[in-house]
Amino acid sequence: MTTLSHILLVDDHPLFCKGLRLVLEIEFPCASIHEAHSLEEALALTIVPCLIMLDIKLQNLNGLECIAIFKRYWSSTPIIIVSALDELANAQLAQDKGAITFISKAESADNIISAINKHLISTQQHIPPLIQQPRLTPRQYQVLHLLQQGLPNKSIGRKLNLSENTVRAHVQAVLLILQVSSRSEAAFVARRKGLIF
Repeated sequence: MTTLSHILLVDDHPLFCKGLRLVLEIEFPCASIHEAHSLEEALALTIVPCLIMLDIKLQNLNGLECIAIFKRYWSSTPIIIVSALDELANAQLAQDKGAITFISKAESADNIISAINKHLISTQQHIPPLIQQPRLTPRQYQVLHLLQQGLPNKSIGRKLNLSENTVRAHVQAVLLILQVSSRSEAAFVARRKGLIF
């Protein structure tokens, strides 16, 4: 059995999410299972997941596009796509974008667990060394992403439901971590390092 500490389920179908959570809690009793129903909820978590199970069809968003975003936050975390959209093209696209495998929601619980164990074991044997990147928190990444769009602190606060003072503190932390002195320089350095698109 593969040992896991934090498993993140990203799916906007609560019934399926709860069912999968129960299956995982039985199979991986030492793991903490976390649910997120949107990209924003996932990125707001303070954990570092050792596995992300991601649906394709999220509200107002294609889950396949989330793969690159999650890879920027948690570069060594394996991602498994779990979707009812089980056409071969989607499975291939998921792996092309960096998912370790694709599992159909139509599969039995046993088959889903077998696929998780099989692919995690092979992934753990081939995990590349981590690339040294500035250690920003998920919230700081969100602030940085909005900052590089030219938004002032007040607008960033509205989008993230944070006070202006809290946003100001996050901006100052980002500048310090990136070792820059201005917002525009932070955006430039972040793009050059591949932290944001």
